[in-house]
Amino acid sequence: MLFDYETLKWIWWLLVGVLLIGFAIMDGHDIGVCALLPFVGRDDSERRVIVNTIGPHWEGNQVWFITAGGAVFAALPLVYATAFSGFYWALIAALWALFFRPVGFKYRSLIKNDTWRSVWDWLLFAGSVVPALIFGVAFGNLLLGVPFALDQNLLSMYTGTFWQLLTPFALLCGGVSVAMLTMQGGVYLAHRTTDGIHQRAKAAASLAAVLTVLLFVVAGFWVYQLDGYVLVGEIDTNGVIDPLVKQVQIQAGAWLNNYADHPALWTIPLLGVLMPLLTAVLLKFNRTLLAFVTSSVAVLGVIATAGVALFPFYMPSSADPRSSLTVWDSTSSHLTLMIMLYAVVVLLPVVLAYTSWGYAVMRGKVTKAYIKENEHTVY
Repeated sequence: MLFDYETLKWIWWLLVGVLLIGFAIMDGHDIGVCALLPFVGRDDSERRVIVNTIGPHWEGNQVWFITAGGAVFAALPLVYATAFSGFYWALIAALWALFFRPVGFKYRSLIKNDTWRSVWDWLLFAGSVVPALIFGVAFGNLLLGVPFALDQNLLSMYTGTFWQLLTPFALLCGGVSVAMLTMQGGVYLAHRTTDGIHQRAKAAASLAAVLTVLLFVVAGFWVYQLDGYVLVGEIDTNGVIDPLVKQVQIQAGAWLNNYADHPALWTIPLLGVLMPLLTAVLLKFNRTLLAFVTSSVAVLGVIATAGVALFPFYMPSSADPRSSLTVWDSTSSHLTLMIMLYAVVVLLPVVLAYTSWGYAVMRGKVTKAYIKENEHTVY
């Protein structure tokens, strides 16, 4: 075999992170554009311009979301099962909200009626903001600890409720997510549009960038006050799925242990602070393409900050710390991880290639004149 079991566990922890970050960057700017749709577009023509900036790409960007879910299902089956049972109603709410997006894109412009189109504009807004909020709330609950326990057959029992997920800290993390993706969408919209839409998108993206930094910093200080989870005793990094054989302690401020042990890792949250501010500066000078790059790096920094803090935990358990799911005890078999790695090596470059090609072919500004000239083909 090319890699040993421990190395494969490391690799798949990184790959799941890459897929989540890819989803946040690519589908995230679609979400951000729709979050701004009712506010940046002042009339129907402007809103059609906004929708058509992402119209050719949003379906392809959904691949990141589907692939991330599939990767968790195959590589981390116990995490997938526990998360989808514990976060069931939250994930269902996110999926129901996401349903408004494909339907909204297809149906919005089929009828020339102001009320019809306004309703779909707000449904596209809801179908973007609600999932963004819920994804952030989910990350917040991971840092707080999820109330579940495993029995001897490794069946999970969730002891909380949907409403218990909506704690102040979790909602703060949801706010970070919404602000971050709004920034991402606003920058992309500013890059693809002109005139009034361009100016309003720049202003919205700059405001969202500042809010991202403020909320991210507040969340960071809050995490410093939280109890974190630590593995103690002997750890079998080559072990098969069996979370109940380990020992876990809850310690104050433990989520910062990885940063204390490896100071170079502080560069990751630093990206989450500095890159949004640099994005706002670049927008002021109309460097929209470079701003999209820095905004994407900011997204990477924010998500990776949480991932590094949690490592090696995927899902800490507040009900029974020993049941916590970690990198070392909740992954699939060596053979499964190896086969999936071969698939990723082949297919991920294909996804990157056709995504890059699509954006390269359809680059340029979307204007009201373009919408009028291509009435029969555009959204």
